[in-house]
Amino acid sequence: MSEVTVREFSRNPSAFFALAERGESMTITKHGMPIAIVAPASGDMGKYAPLVADGRLKLKAFTTSDIRTIERHETDRDGSPIQTLLDMREDDDTRRQAMVELLKEDDQA
Repeated sequence: MSEVTVREFSRNPSAFFALAERGESMTITKHGMPIAIVAPASGDMGKYAPLVADGRLKLKAFTTSDIRTIERHETDRDGSPIQTLLDMREDDDTRRQAMVELLKEDDQA
């Protein structure tokens, strides 16, 4: 993966998007620190793009070279692992809301 400064990227972003279309990934840096990754929308990361765009998933900062080191977990639910995580998040929100309602009832009693 190549590194590109914000200044280089801002001068000709279409050239870097063309590289991504050809399958290349790049890290965009500011003052030597990584601030973004431009990666092809297909392959390992492509399946997450719609969820990130909808705001339903936030990715931890990492480089594409880290993808193969991410710990994998088996699930007991049918469907994709991402859908399992989203379902678990909804379950937690439902439980949290139920607890809030119970606490309100206790306060009123």
